[in-house]
Order: sequence, then C-alpha cells, then structure tokens
Amino acid sequence: MPQSHTSDRVADIVARTLYAHMVRHAFGVPGGEIVALIDALEAVGIPFHLARHETSAAIMAAGASTISRNPELLVTTVGPGLANAVNGIADAAQEHIPLIVISGIVDRATRSRYTHQVIDHAQLLRPLVKASFEIEPESAASTVARALAIATTEPMGPVHLDLSPSVAASTTPERSVPGPATRFTVSASVTEPAIALLTERIRSAERPLILAGLQAVRSNSGAAVLQLAETIGAPVVTTYKAKGLVPEIHPLCLGGAGLSPMADRILLPLIQKADLVLTIGYDPIEMRLGWLDFVSDQSKLIDICNTVPDHAMHHAGTWILGDPRGVLQALNSRIAERKTWHGGEPLHAKAELERIFSREDLWGPHAIVDHLNRAAGANDLVTVDSGAHRILLSQKWIAAQPLTLLQSAGFCTMNAALPLAIGAFIADRSRRVFAVMGDGGLEMGIGELATVRDLRLPLTIVLFQDRSLALIALKQASAGLASTGVTLGETDFSTVARGFGGYGANVETIHEFRDELERARTRPGFSLIACRFDKSAYDDAF
Repeated sequence: MPQSHTSDRVADIVARTLYAHMVRHAFGVPGGEIVALIDALEAVGIPFHLARHETSAAIMAAGASTISRNPELLVTTVGPGLANAVNGIADAAQEHIPLIVISGIVDRATRSRYTHQVIDHAQLLRPLVKASFEIEPESAASTVARALAIATTEPMGPVHLDLSPSVAASTTPERSVPGPATRFTVSASVTEPAIALLTERIRSAERPLILAGLQAVRSNSGAAVLQLAETIGAPVVTTYKAKGLVPEIHPLCLGGAGLSPMADRILLPLIQKADLVLTIGYDPIEMRLGWLDFVSDQSKLIDICNTVPDHAMHHAGTWILGDPRGVLQALNSRIAERKTWHGGEPLHAKAELERIFSREDLWGPHAIVDHLNRAAGANDLVTVDSGAHRILLSQKWIAAQPLTLLQSAGFCTMNAALPLAIGAFIADRSRRVFAVMGDGGLEMGIGELATVRDLRLPLTIVLFQDRSLALIALKQASAGLASTGVTLGETDFSTVARGFGGYGANVETIHEFRDELERARTRPGFSLIACRFDKSAYDDAF
C-alpha cells in the first residue's frame, strides 16, 4: 500500500482503508466539502476521475466494479451533488454493485442552523442503500471497513457514508487500518441431503432445464453449469446479465431472455414443458411480466442461490442456499450421463430463436448488430444502453464469455452505456471497449464525451440513430395510441464528436460501417460512428 499521509487526517485514514479493501478508482464531481478527501485519495493511489454528472459517475464506478470484481467509489458533494447521483445509486442497488458512496455534508456545528443545500442524505438514500453512516474522527477506519464489508456481502449493493469538511481535515486517534477478512466459501459435500435430493430429482427428470443468472457468473459457475448441462442434456437459458456464462455457440445454450416477446413465445412454452427447472444464481429482476409464475407447478422448480430470494416473481418448491459453483461441483461428481428431451425440443427452440432474429437486411439494426458481433473479439467489451436497440442486440449477440456485454438490466436506466464503458475501460485498459447507444440516450448524457476526451480513452461509440425513442413508439403503436413525445430532431453527431475532440462519422451502409470500425481500432482518441436508419426498421424485430 502507498505510504500514509504524515498528518493522519481523517480523510487520509478513510482513503487508506478504502485502498486496503481493494478500492482502486473514484468517480465524481468535486465540491468544496470533499476537497480534502480527493486529496487523500490521490495520495494513496486511488485516482479521482472527473465526470460531468453524478449519475454518470456512479455508473462509471459500477462499470469499473463489474470488471475489477472489487468495490469502487462514488464521491459527491453536499445536497445537489448527492441528489444528482440518485439514479446511478439506484442502478447500483438493482444491479447488486458494491458501490461505496461518500458525500460531503455540512459541518455538525452549523447543520441545525444552516439550511443552504442541506437535506437529510441518509433519508434520501434509505430505499437504495444497504446502510448509511456518518464518519467520525474516533472511528473513521472502522466505519469505512464496516461499510465495505456490508457492500461486498451478498446480496451486494451500495453503502453510503457522510463526511463533513471539519471531520475530514481533523486528526484521528486511529492509526491502524483494518484490512478485509479472508473469506472462505465452504463447498457442498456430496453426502449432504441437498445434493442427494438434487441427484435423485435429476435422475428421474426426462426434460430438465437450467435458468441461470448473474450470481452464477459472480461465483464462476460457468464450467460447472456447462458440465451439468452436457451430462443431463439440459438446455441453458440465462438472463441478459449472465450472457456468456455458457458459450452461446453451444447447442444447449438458448441465449439471454427477459424482454423480448418473440423470444418469450419460444422459451416460456419450453420451460412449461420441462419437468425439472434448476434456477442457478437467478434473479428475476431482469424479466418482464410474462415471467411472473413462469412454471405452473412450483414443485418442479429448484432454486440454487447463496442468498434467500427477495421477490415473489415465482415460487420455488425447493430452495438450496449455498454457493452455486460448490453445489454444482458436488452434484456433478454424482451425476451420470443420460439422455433427455427425446423429442429434441431444445434444439428446435434454438433453431427457431436463430430464425426469428435473423434478417438479410442490407442495412439497419439487424445488420449493424451482426457486423459488430463479427468485428468484436471474444475478449472485447460491449456496453449497451436501454432502448429498442438493447433488446435486439441482447437477443442477437453471441457472447463467448460472461461479462462481455454490460448493461443496466435490472434498473434499465437510459444513458448507461457510455459511463459503463468509461468505468470498464479504466478498470481494464487491455481490452477494446464499444459503447452501443441510441440517439436519445447519448443526448441525455452527451457531456460525458468530454470525460472520454479528458481521460484520453480510445472508446468506440456505435450510435443507433433512428431519430426516435423507438421502444416507446413501439409500445404506443401496440396499444393503438398515436405517436406522441418520441420524435427526436436530426443531430449531426459527427460534428458533435469533433467538437468534443474526438472523431465522428455518419454512416448509412454496412460497408461504411465496416470501414469506420476498422479505422477506429488504431485511433488514439474516441470514435463515434452514427448509424442512420429509419425507426421502422425495428418493426417486428423482437
């Protein structure tokens, strides 16, 4: 760890504790109440990355945390700074990101008298954070360590800390910094009753199916899931966040599910036909209303997860609480290979999914996704914003590895792709990163192009420019309503990109798109490729 600050301010010991617990990046917009903290963070080796908006900063931290697998830090100033961040903190809560939020607060001596920019931070964030504490000089390190422990304990989520300027600048009697405890996950034993029950249920199943989620990714369960699926012939469906848990070219992998009615019409009947459904690390927060009670007989549903489910989307007949990978490894040691699904239904479903999302369009969203998928390497990272393009991309995208397609899948907030891409690249600069956005999403947070410029990030931004909030327009049409409040004007994004110090191009053919993607590969700064097409290209797309 870098050397401590000789003055031992509270801000210094806060920063040292964060560093000891593997926090490596801070994001935010500075204010006078947090200047001492920013100074202390830089001194211990936690760089502060300036964003243009606090919600974007929170999502940047989420992107960095997703790739680093460590907690990361959002720093905001008092009042309006923290209030600006609420959307990003809510996104972290629903995405189960261990985000540490430190906000400046007015000094205690004047807080009861002073009203300028004063709001109750803890009350504001109460529905969104796992805990909220105020840092005091006598217990600064211990409080920060407690916050980190809470944030990183499943189900993970954001924790909030208030820090006043006078406390940050004061000295502290604490000298030692508590480091993180070594955590061991005890694997399930093959002799445990739960493993025996699972073994028996699988042996008697003729049509088993696996539904896996983000928790399976975080527990590194991919190899164990694939081994079980191949042994018992079970098709694997994942949530969008878990895409790539099993390589999606595998014949048993049916891809991600959650938001596409066209996919639901294939997947939900298959799940109903299954006589055993194993949900592994599965959180239905990503799923649409059609997935409420997606099995009619709860006795055939077994839920394997390391926390008690906090939802009523479905009701499992059996819960097995434990690390998904450990449970599956114990199970795999007892299961013999067997033939199931004698009618070949999973293969038929995979072929039908490929058919309905395949188009031979010369240009438009389908062609753009197909070519981007071919151009991106298996290890490249793609972030995608909310909107019609996200649903189509998430269904068509073929992921070879988990956590290579990042999105706000639980909260589905707009303007997530660019800050996710910024945070992800900062956490791992060895990988090419693409941010896939709609024109509405980019215009909502266009100031972050300045962040990309100032941080000198060679991101490639692929913009689906249909001059519409297309997903909302489709919902209006399906309800028989007039299209209102969804039309966007014509922005020249190539000029905008150049104005922000990057490279911009408007393209309207697949050949132009291919050439621009290739040129962007070696460009030192960011590239914005605006792909122009009519919103009607989304008709019957998903």
